[in-house]
Amino acid sequence: MVRLIRYIFSLLMVLVISGGVFITGTQANNVIERVEPPFWWGGFENPALQLLVYGKNISEFEPEVDHKGVTLEKTTRVKSPNYLFIDLKIAKDSPSGTFEIVFKHQNGQEITYAYELKARRENSAARKGFDSSDVIYLITPDRFANGNTQNDSITGMVDAPNRGHKDGRHGGDIQGIIDHLDYISDMGFTLVWPTPLLENNQPRTSYHGYAITDFYKQDPRFGANAEYINLSKQVRAKDMGLIMDMVANHVGSEHWWMKDIPTDDWVNFYTQGYVQSNHIHNTIHDPYAAKWDKDRFSDGWFDRAMPDLNQRNPLLANYLIQNAIWWIEYADLAGVRMDTYAYPDKDFSAQWASRIMAEYPDFNLVGEEYRDNRTMIAYWQKGKVNKDGYVSVLPGLMDFPLQSAMVKALREKESGSEGLKKLYEALSMDNQYADPDNMVIMSDNHDMDRLYTQLGEDFDLYKMAIAYTLTMRGIPQVFYGTEILKTNPGGKDDGVIRSDFPGGWAGDKVNAFTGDGLNGKQKAAQDFVRKLVNWRKNKKVIHEGRLMHFIPENGVYVYFRYDDKDKVMVVLNKNRNATSLNMARFSEMLKDHIKATDVITGKTVNVSQEISLMPRSVMVLEVK
Repeated sequence: MVRLIRYIFSLLMVLVISGGVFITGTQANNVIERVEPPFWWGGFENPALQLLVYGKNISEFEPEVDHKGVTLEKTTRVKSPNYLFIDLKIAKDSPSGTFEIVFKHQNGQEITYAYELKARRENSAARKGFDSSDVIYLITPDRFANGNTQNDSITGMVDAPNRGHKDGRHGGDIQGIIDHLDYISDMGFTLVWPTPLLENNQPRTSYHGYAITDFYKQDPRFGANAEYINLSKQVRAKDMGLIMDMVANHVGSEHWWMKDIPTDDWVNFYTQGYVQSNHIHNTIHDPYAAKWDKDRFSDGWFDRAMPDLNQRNPLLANYLIQNAIWWIEYADLAGVRMDTYAYPDKDFSAQWASRIMAEYPDFNLVGEEYRDNRTMIAYWQKGKVNKDGYVSVLPGLMDFPLQSAMVKALREKESGSEGLKKLYEALSMDNQYADPDNMVIMSDNHDMDRLYTQLGEDFDLYKMAIAYTLTMRGIPQVFYGTEILKTNPGGKDDGVIRSDFPGGWAGDKVNAFTGDGLNGKQKAAQDFVRKLVNWRKNKKVIHEGRLMHFIPENGVYVYFRYDDKDKVMVVLNKNRNATSLNMARFSEMLKDHIKATDVITGKTVNVSQEISLMPRSVMVLEVK
């Protein structure tokens, strides 16, 4: 009762500040600017919650908490007097609602902060992450569709809109994705992966999202947090899931931390100034590597505009891990893709994945290790036994070696070990992966030449690549615009690779969402992708079936996906002439089967005898 009277009295004399802060006393120059995470949930397996509190000279205050189920365990002060780290213990049965954190100064001043504990969604912990039954649609949001022209230019955001420049901000946003979810769903995709949408208030080239300046705020040029939550809800309503692209290795040079660094070891090489990473990934695996080189890889800055974070600092590590869990819970995510996975401190990376998976045992995480080397990629996957004793907890990775092998196999002439044998050899090395089925295989992505460009704008090879990606083991991912043969003429240039999706802006002469203005080949490509992705949706044999392939001969590569009930036979023919395929070689799989249906053409094929293959073609045969 006494506390209630005191609280009511304080409201009469209070200066109310945004974010649930009330300041009482004679001095009001100590204002809490940030508390992160901004709210939390009860009911997690890990009861620990660490709050970063930021405000002028906040470290001079002593926090107190008096609330059922919430215990203040520890307070940590750092070099900057404007930070205070508060360790709380949240009991599983702690009631949802707000509780007060009272910050007391020895001069009698008090700051009362109302912190909220939310109730978790029902069965949130049991959520199912993405798997091999899914197909991912990767989007660069700034280049996909402009759904809200009112947020193109925002006061205080220094990189102004410039659609005419390949590296400028073009205006695509969250609403643009929402507006075209029907298209994505109609194409058959089950997962939407936008590149980072968090604030990137950088002076230039901020559109890509990988130089984050606020980990808890969507970039207002994309939309507010509420719009991101709405995107997730709309995606779920269409039986799809949302993947969040996260970055734990670095921040943008204009991140608010950089204006008032908590500790000198918060950012690697902070006191020395800019030291760039050598970008030599091999240092992690090299038994002879010098510590100097190892440190320059992991601790060097990715770029002058991207300071490298020191995840060995436990406060920072905890901050990044809690941020990931916060977004998973808040936005009801179906998965997380972690950028530049090999760069951060590797013990931190294991802890990051471990704590997420402890809260969401059926969730999925995929890491980016952009190397055409299975050994280097396999090192990071959960279940891999590494010679150096490193134990990873990351479920999946991007399968760059398979994408590279696919392009080489299709472009090279058939000679010796060249050509299609590259695909055979690539798959034969799957024993290096702890879980090949949880590898994300891709047509192309935002960091490489467009698939159609990689294949020399050869439509026949393109169809083979798409069919291969959608019928192979693993989790397929298609880059926006690949379905309409987007190219990047003139060589690799990120701004051109990530060019605008036609129809996403008012006044576009071509609209790929409706098909208006697409040429015949583009429409055929779009129909081809749509047919195979939608067919794949309900094919358990493709999702979970085993794989058997046969050594390519005479320009033809054959493989099967099969289980106890179904078989699918895929035939890639690179020959420029019609080719006869003797089926006796495949009797191990076909046995007494006589007929099959070609998914692409709908025609019936007699697989008990020699079949004729059209020049430079692909067949996807459902064996009856």
